[in-house]
Amino acid sequence: MFKGIIEGLGTITSINRSGNSMKLSLVSDFSLDQTKIGDSIAVNGVCLTAVRIDRKYFDVDVAPETVSNTVFQYIKSNERVNLERAMLLSDRIDGHLVSGHVDGIGKITDRKQKDNAVIVEISTHPDVCRYMIHKGSVAVDGISLTINRLENDRFYLSIIPHTAKMCTIGFKTIGQMVNIETDMIGKYVERLMKPNETQKMNASGINMAFLTKHGF
Repeated sequence: MFKGIIEGLGTITSINRSGNSMKLSLVSDFSLDQTKIGDSIAVNGVCLTAVRIDRKYFDVDVAPETVSNTVFQYIKSNERVNLERAMLLSDRIDGHLVSGHVDGIGKITDRKQKDNAVIVEISTHPDVCRYMIHKGSVAVDGISLTINRLENDRFYLSIIPHTAKMCTIGFKTIGQMVNIETDMIGKYVERLMKPNETQKMNASGINMAFLTKHGF
């Protein structure tokens, strides 16, 4: 589990592709002294497992499903990425709860300067936007951000100077792709509100149709 507060940036040093999967080697801008093999690290908002660590260098394996459902399908060597290690239970949750399981990919379709902020427009599938609300939280490339405005197939973010300086959203340009993870609360609510087949049967109870069907 993560909180969407990026610890720092990293760089993709090599990409080793094998069929539809890949192994990424990265170097972090910050120390990984307290990180061990098997720990979770979010790379651009994708929860991955460190399989090798050497000071600031680490490797991660990326499964075919992860490649096909995230911006890793477009990743290039020397690309800069957001990094966040898994949160501690004792941490303050300065952002919001982020699982590192990407819901979809979006494209930056516009960015404009407005006073000290940058307004970024991101287009995505309506099925992703359905789990968003105005002023709600969303993780974009692992960054916990507030939805400034919402439409059927796009949303808008107001990026403050600190976020622009610390994260990749500050230098990404129109046309570039980003990972999107919506707030998990909405998905849980939908699941709980949607009855499964057993619940439907129980809700029907005993009526004339039931008695007739069973010979009464």
